[in-house]
Amino acid sequence: MTIEILPATSDRFDDAEVALDSGDGPGCQCQWWLLTNAEFEKNSREQLTERFRTEMQGERPPGLIAYVDGEPAGWVRVGLRTDQARLLRTRDVTTSTAEPLDADDVWAVSCFVIRTAHRGQGLMKKLLDAAVTTARDAGARVVEAYPLDPAVSKRSANQLYRGTVSVFEDAGFDVVDRPKPDRALVSLALRD
Repeated sequence: MTIEILPATSDRFDDAEVALDSGDGPGCQCQWWLLTNAEFEKNSREQLTERFRTEMQGERPPGLIAYVDGEPAGWVRVGLRTDQARLLRTRDVTTSTAEPLDADDVWAVSCFVIRTAHRGQGLMKKLLDAAVTTARDAGARVVEAYPLDPAVSKRSANQLYRGTVSVFEDAGFDVVDRPKPDRALVSLALRD
C-alpha cells in the first residue's frame, strides 16, 4: 500500500470531492468551521461546493488529501485559526485556548474525513503529521485542535471528524483543557 499526502490545490478539486465522500463531508464541503451557523444554514450544497472550489483556487491550500495507491482516501483541514470564523465563536474554544483569538501565528486542524474503505489504516495519524509539517513550513507558532475522546463517550466514525484525543497525544500535542469530559482542546508548540 502506497500512501501519499498532497496539498488540496485547485487541480485536485475532484480528488478532494472524492476524499470528502463519507459522512457529512459531501453536504458540508468542509465549510462548517469557516462560517457562522446562520451563514452555513443559508448556503445550499451547490453554494458550499462553489465556496470550497474558490478556496482551493486561493494562494494557500485549505487542507491536504491522502491518497492510497493513487486513490483519494482522506482529507484534513489545516490553516490559520483566524480564517475559521466558527472556531472563534465556539465556547469550547474561546474559553479553553491559551492563545489570543486574533493570533495570526496559530493554526488549527479542525476536520478529518477518512473514506469508509480506508479506515483503520492509520490515515488520520498520517494526515495529522502532514498537517503539522504544513503549519510549521508556513510559519505557525502553535497548532491547535479540538478532538473528541471516544474512550469517554462512544462516538460514531462520522462524529469523529474533529479527530481523536489519542491520535493528537500520540503526535505530541498537549491537552490544554477539557471543556467537556469527551472534548479536548489540544495544542502543539512549533516554536517560541
